[in-house]
Amino acid sequence: MGLSALDLLLVVLYLVGITLFGLRFRRRQHSLRDYFLAGRDIPWWAISLSIVAAETSTLTIISIPGLAFDTDLGFLQVVFGYLAGRVIISFILLPQYFRGELYTAYQVIDRRFGPRLRAVTAGLFLLTRSAAEGVRVFAVSIVVRVVLGWVFTGMSPIAADVTAIAIVTALTLIYTFEGGMTAVIWTDVVQMALYVGGTLVGFFTLLHLVPGGWAGIQSAASTAGKFHALNFSLDPTRAYTFWAGLVGGAFLTTASHGTDQLMVQRLLAARDLRQSRKALLASGIVVLVQFTLFLLIGVMLWVFYRTHTMPDSVTSADRIFPAFIVTQMPHVVSGLLVAAILAAAMSNLSAALNSLTSSSMVDFYLRGRRGSSLSEAARLKLSRLMTVGWGLILFALAIVSRGGGRVVELGLSIASVAYGALLGVFLLGTLSRRASERGAVVGMLCGFALNLYVWLAPLPASFLRALATLLGHPTANNKLAWTWYVLLGSVVTFGVGWMVSRMQSKGTIHG
Repeated sequence: MGLSALDLLLVVLYLVGITLFGLRFRRRQHSLRDYFLAGRDIPWWAISLSIVAAETSTLTIISIPGLAFDTDLGFLQVVFGYLAGRVIISFILLPQYFRGELYTAYQVIDRRFGPRLRAVTAGLFLLTRSAAEGVRVFAVSIVVRVVLGWVFTGMSPIAADVTAIAIVTALTLIYTFEGGMTAVIWTDVVQMALYVGGTLVGFFTLLHLVPGGWAGIQSAASTAGKFHALNFSLDPTRAYTFWAGLVGGAFLTTASHGTDQLMVQRLLAARDLRQSRKALLASGIVVLVQFTLFLLIGVMLWVFYRTHTMPDSVTSADRIFPAFIVTQMPHVVSGLLVAAILAAAMSNLSAALNSLTSSSMVDFYLRGRRGSSLSEAARLKLSRLMTVGWGLILFALAIVSRGGGRVVELGLSIASVAYGALLGVFLLGTLSRRASERGAVVGMLCGFALNLYVWLAPLPASFLRALATLLGHPTANNKLAWTWYVLLGSVVTFGVGWMVSRMQSKGTIHG
């Protein structure tokens, strides 16, 4: 069917409209508190929706349905862990953030351990968040190449990708540059309404297109085991088991929402601890409903394409939903869905830009002599310039990210490698009074190095044989599942950090 001129007009109107909407908030920016924390005057429900929008990228909308298309509903086990992680953050980490006037998560580390470890944790955040965000921004080009491919006729694949990413990056940068966190949160609310509404339209369209409606879908999917959601295997090389999902998902969320500036910044924008806690817990319910919807879309697409020809543009599962939008959805509706997917991309990108800038500014520049002497107006101006700089960096990283695997797992794997070390340090500072800065640094380096090795290198054959004997059956592959990375890194960081601190306090380690 393809997109009509009216569909394209809807997409263009959305891009222009959301940019102008974000620009409305530029007059409210008078200080760093306004620019980075929205003046701490945002209602909890808006922060809650913004949290969900920030963790929902184009990557999520196109890759989660593709995951269910290829497998089943097993990803929901990870989402159960997301809910548990939010409870842990609410009662262990959040109270730490509301003791004093904080702008970033890493100021807590400074207060507990000192400036050197603060620089290490903030630096690790900047490196890994920008790398993971590059993968998410790249997902924009997947959508554009499928739905607007004819617009770029004559362009090479890389030129089409660069053009698509550049358009979305530039428009997002405009309102983030001007409106700061206030613009980010309120555009998140609008964009979430759009992409959830658009996905619901896709859901009901599929119900109409599949013979027999929901009864037909349920019959075919149940027979094929597509509704299977729980797997109690103990195999650590499988990503989607109940234990990997619940434990790994809880540690991943505790790290991503409790130590990553991208999420912590939203929690700090709440009026007080109670409002922040309410926003975080409510976001968990919304996330569960949202991921269930995305996964059901994937199952429904699997049933649909059993009796319909797959478009030639589909070369991977990530492209199935965008291809369905273009070839099967009625005009206007398809334009709405394309706009919805771009909305998720802009929402996530704006969140990354503001959080990367806030950490760069507060955790590094303002700690120097030149930064401490700047006026509030000069600090605000410099923060905006840093926003532009990070926009250019993420644009470049998105181009470098071309050619990965299934993008949702690639993005989560990159983030999880660093999250283990970050969470281990935060837990060490929160749960142990004896932990020292040197111990925390050594523990963090060990946790990060181990996670990096596990991610890049296969597990030793001797370990796999021992594991197979212990489990009573062969392991799925020779790589530890990404869902275990954060737990592994956290335990190693905490354990090594605690032992080194004890040795130092007893005089075994001097300095």
